[in-house]
Amino acid sequence: MPAQVQDNASNAKAEVANEVRAFLAFKLRSDAALQSMLEPLPKHPHSDDEIALDNYINSYTKGLPHDAFGLVDASAYQQYLHALSTGKSADFEKIPKGDPDGLGLRNPLAAYSFVMKGKDPHALSMPEAPDFSSQWQAAEATEVLWKAIVRDVPFSDYAQDEDIRQGVDDLNKLSDFRGPTHNGKITTQTLFRGVGKSETSGPYISQFLLMPVPFGATLVEQKYDVPISGNDHMTNYDEWLHIQNGGKPSGITVFTPEKEPRYLFNGRALAQYVLKDFVNMAYVNAAQIMAGFGPQAYSKTNPYNTLSVQARSPLFGSNHAIDLLSSMSMASQKVAWYQKWLVHRRARPEVFYGRVHNHLTLEDISYPIHQEALESSALNTVFNRNATYLLPMAGPEGSPLHPTYPAGHAVMAGAAVTILKAFFDGDFPIPNPVMTDSEGMTLVPYTGETLTIESELNKLASNISLGRNFAGVHYRSDGDLGIVLGEEYAISVLKELVDTYGEDFEGFRFNRFDGTAIVID
Repeated sequence: MPAQVQDNASNAKAEVANEVRAFLAFKLRSDAALQSMLEPLPKHPHSDDEIALDNYINSYTKGLPHDAFGLVDASAYQQYLHALSTGKSADFEKIPKGDPDGLGLRNPLAAYSFVMKGKDPHALSMPEAPDFSSQWQAAEATEVLWKAIVRDVPFSDYAQDEDIRQGVDDLNKLSDFRGPTHNGKITTQTLFRGVGKSETSGPYISQFLLMPVPFGATLVEQKYDVPISGNDHMTNYDEWLHIQNGGKPSGITVFTPEKEPRYLFNGRALAQYVLKDFVNMAYVNAAQIMAGFGPQAYSKTNPYNTLSVQARSPLFGSNHAIDLLSSMSMASQKVAWYQKWLVHRRARPEVFYGRVHNHLTLEDISYPIHQEALESSALNTVFNRNATYLLPMAGPEGSPLHPTYPAGHAVMAGAAVTILKAFFDGDFPIPNPVMTDSEGMTLVPYTGETLTIESELNKLASNISLGRNFAGVHYRSDGDLGIVLGEEYAISVLKELVDTYGEDFEGFRFNRFDGTAIVID
């Protein structure tokens, strides 16, 4: 066959191959979109507090105008609801601000955004938040108050600290506490931990927040600036009210002398970390640490485990995982923001304790607060310290200006850790585990029961999400249930990705946070 004819034939075959490839790419995307569209749409259960309670006392109102009792201006709230119903930027700009020079509502329009991977944010659901007057709410609020009280107690001292023991005794009196327990009781080992599998094993802080992080050609120690002990904020009622109106804080964060960096050794250090981290920071660090464990740390289904001529990377190595973590960052926040703004609109813990303060100090104010919250010994402790019943906040600005349920950090944590579980072997034992000393200055060997990648990834997610509770800005359900929401979103992404690879790939296999196995093949 003449060379010209051969070239023409080859070009024709290449054009056909390109057309087939273009069709297959289209079909892959359209099939995924069609499958998602055909799935039944979930219901979005929510508390009736917004309509059942007077004056929107358990609804998110921060940044809007409030009266002297911290109650939102009703007409402003109606304008706010109108803007949420239309989703128009111009309508949001018409909402009155409590302080003309104050802070703005944090990105409510993100609740309407679409994503290009996985399920649409509006196609994911979560349980309704606790009602204001419920035993569940009383338990969550009491736990947050105790976390504020013991912020400065080193995690290594929990077993022998008297304030910790008092907190454990107080929390054990609650009838609807939903955190982890041992034989049905809260202990110093289960205190303030997450509900994921094996999270109560070992040190409080995950190994992935303690071990040095490979960063290019160096190792970065995970030490951070930590505020001084007792540097609490918003314990003055006038300042609390100013902050509810969206006002800029008057307090400042005071750091340890010369900003001497520390490991995450107590609640205050962890609170500062999660008030200042960027969205996928902890998980990128974790991916780098696990990659440093060697090829044996990758998932048992990684297609390159048994190959010798071919090697992983860019696909199925740490770079692949990190790329997915980055794509999870904004998508998971869109998932959270839909629930925050358009479904639940739950008020922050700082608001609940504003209600408690007025309920207990003003004769003509009475709110339907469950008695278990009012009987907590934590209330006397904070009143003796600050002469108010307000929740002491770790940061001068208090909580950010968006609703509390679910926690954005938690949804990201659930999504990110699910991705990391898909790429790394959950059964792999952590080599040379460590814990902090009581000052946060050094790491010391941990010699207890074996810690695994799975247990420390579960713990990492809860450290980040429940660490926000140490700051006073979230409740437990915001974190524990937010993690599950993020997990569901990440699973939907992995289901779309599993058929996009050319490798002989068995699929993703790992355990959910509750310990149940999942196979995506």
